[in-house]
This record gives sequence, C-alpha cells and structure tokens, in this order.
Amino acid sequence: MAFMDKNFLLDTETARKLYFGVAEKLPIYDYHCHLSPREIAENKKYSDITEIWLGGDHYKWRFMRSMGVDESYITGDKSGFEKFEKYCECIGYAFGNPLYHWSHLELQRYFDIYTPISKKSAGEIWEKANDALSRFSTQKAIKDSNVDLIGTTDDPFDSLEYHKIIKESEKLDTRVVPTFRPDKAVNIDAPDFKEYLEKNGVSSLEGLKKALSERLDVFVSMGSRISDHGMVTVPYLIKSEGEVAEIFDKAMAGKSVTLDESEAYRTNILLYLAREYKKRDVVMQLHVSAIRNNNTKMFKKLGPDTGFDSIGVFSLAEKLSRFLDALEVEDSLPKTILYSLNPGDNYMLATMLGNFQGDGIKGKIQLGSAWWFNDHLDGMREQLKALESEGALAAFVGMTTDSRSFLSYPRHEYFRRILCQRIGEKVEKGEFANDEEILSEIVADVCYNNAKKYFNM
Repeated sequence: MAFMDKNFLLDTETARKLYFGVAEKLPIYDYHCHLSPREIAENKKYSDITEIWLGGDHYKWRFMRSMGVDESYITGDKSGFEKFEKYCECIGYAFGNPLYHWSHLELQRYFDIYTPISKKSAGEIWEKANDALSRFSTQKAIKDSNVDLIGTTDDPFDSLEYHKIIKESEKLDTRVVPTFRPDKAVNIDAPDFKEYLEKNGVSSLEGLKKALSERLDVFVSMGSRISDHGMVTVPYLIKSEGEVAEIFDKAMAGKSVTLDESEAYRTNILLYLAREYKKRDVVMQLHVSAIRNNNTKMFKKLGPDTGFDSIGVFSLAEKLSRFLDALEVEDSLPKTILYSLNPGDNYMLATMLGNFQGDGIKGKIQLGSAWWFNDHLDGMREQLKALESEGALAAFVGMTTDSRSFLSYPRHEYFRRILCQRIGEKVEKGEFANDEEILSEIVADVCYNNAKKYFNM
C-alpha cells in the first residue's frame, strides 16, 4: 500500500465501499471547536504557512519540545521559515504520533502537497504551501471542507458581534453558532471569579442566575442549541439556596472558599443551568478529567492552552451518577454528551449513559468522541469499541474537531476512515451481516445525520 494514498486505513473492500460510497461525500457537522468567530467574519488570510499551521497549535508545540527544540523555534522570535523547518524536521520522526497523519492530511487536502514531511522537504513544502496561501482564507477553508455547521466556544457575556456579522453575511453558507460556555461563572475558586462577575454587573447569586438565563436566551436566538462545561470532575454536594448564596457572597467579598463550599456552589449552578438547558432544548456537554497548566514557570511565561496540560485520573462515577439522577427524577435532564480525557473512563461512561436514556430521543445521553489526547488511531478505536460494546454505535453523534485551527477538518476524514475500517473489519470477519443498506445507514448517521438531528440546528 502506498504512503497515505486514497485507500489510507481502508484495508478491506467493505471499508472502501463505505468510505467512498457514503462517508467521504457527507458534509461536516463540527458541533464543538475553538475557532475564532472574528477570523471567520473577517475572512482572515495568512502571511505564510507557519502562521496558520503552527500559530497557537499546542499539539505541535508540545511535540517539538519533546524533540528537544528550543522554545525560540516554538513561541519565540525565530523567523517563520526557521520555525516551519524545525517542525518539519521533528515530524519526520513522529512515528505513531497523530500529528504525523494530521499534518500530512492537512498538506494534502488544502495545499495539494503529497511529499512526505521532513527537514529535507521543508523548503519545497514551504514554497508550494505559501503559493497556495495566496488563494486561501478562513471562509475558503470552510467552504472547501464542505462544513455544514460550526459550533464555536463563547463566554455567556460575549457580545456575539462577529456571530451577528456572519449570520447576516451572504458570503458563507455554513452556519456558525455560538456555544454557551459559562466556566468563568461556575469556577468560584478561580482568581478572577469576583472581577469577572463585577465586570458583567453581577453582585448576587440570584442576579447571576437571572443573567445567565437571559444570556442563554440570546444564544438560542442566534441559532444555538449547544452549551459546554470544562471541569476537572463533575461536582455533587447539595446545600440549601440560602447557604449557597452565602458562599457566593463570601467569594464576592474577596474571601477564599473551602473545597466543600466550592463544590456546593458549582453543583447548585450546574443543576440550575441543566434545568435551563432542558427548557430550551440545549445540549449540555461535560468535558472532564483534564489537569491544566501543570508547568507554573511556562504558564507565567505563555499563559493557558500552550501545551502544558495532561490527562487526569479521578473517581467520576458516583458523583456523575448522582448529578444526572438528580435531574432525571425531576424530568430536567437535558440531552447530554459526556467526555473524559482519561480513556480509562470510556467503559464507565458508556455504561453510565445507558442508565439515563429516554424521552424517545436516539442517544439522548452520549459518550463524547475521542477528545484531545485521545483523538488518534488507538484513541478513536477504543472509544468506538466501548460504545459498540456497552451502548449503541448507531446512535452516536460522531466526531468533532475541538480545534483552534482552520486546517483541522481532515480530522473528520481521519475519523470516518477509522469508522469504516472498524466496520469493514467486523463485516469481513463474519461478525456482522453484510447488509449494504444497514451498513450505509450506520455510517451516514454516525458521520452526519445523527448530529444534525440531535442538536436540531
């Protein structure tokens, strides 16, 4: 088999039929990412391949550091070509790392470059890619990738001005909707909690809840049906509304809260928001088990999201169960997607979601796609295996990029190839009937149809 040719990963006849006959042609429904609405609205262009390929990409930065590259070539003052050449040199040795596949797919799909990446080929790739960039922009990347929907990640108090510009524009057919991400209002023990709420005119627990509901209505009016929460673990500690109001007031007075007080407050706010989501048919996404900003020295130098986070290992099951059950008993549990950065949680989550399905909704509670440190060959395969074994793969809402890069849409292709490979393997081993109609329906649903129906946008 030739290096990353058209049959890449498609090692059975069934896999090839499903991919080329069904998956390849489907639009992309990218319901969770971190793309900049401003860069979409302004149809940003790029000065060179380094700006779009390496700028802000902490996946790539992290690998370069592991290969002994000096920080000046990563976030420092080296020239664009010097940084690019150093990355190409590293990628030439990235055996088994998903960056190897991602980087080649990005060059192939956006720049028609099929040359294997290495230090030797850096100059050639630099010239070809930069020539292609003269005809490239954010909106062109979106159009060329056949993207139906983009769900960005937005603070509740964001003006959404760029979403309004995009919505009113006739230049982009792709729908771009904001995602309600209230982490700064939930994380009461964060250093900027008090400052954040004061800046947004909030001074009481009751006022915060009212403001969040009003802002959620604004998001919904912009076409959104998505919320997202990033947290270390799901909290569950119940205290009365009066007690939680006192905890809130304590934090707003600039005083430290205890671990129990923090958990009680976060539980209260998350339950409140979940109820509000259910009323508005907004999907609740819970991202857990990330330990962020581990390197204090580099955090002070570069800030967050620069490549110094890792997988966390926590006991999630009991409190997650109690949280979901508390909502279920009052018929307030919204559609929910559960992601853990720890792949060891896959089977727990796959069985947990089965406890709370219902309302006649296909896959009401979802096991989220292989996320962050897991969106590689083995990580995607293991997530699919857990869902197959303990749940309903046919109800899965599929892949999302979770990316800040406009070159990341080939990750959907990567997932679709892995999905078709997995199904093809089962069929050709005689473990699943070779019913072309059913197989095609499963692939189409997982790659696109399920997400479109689930999010209802």
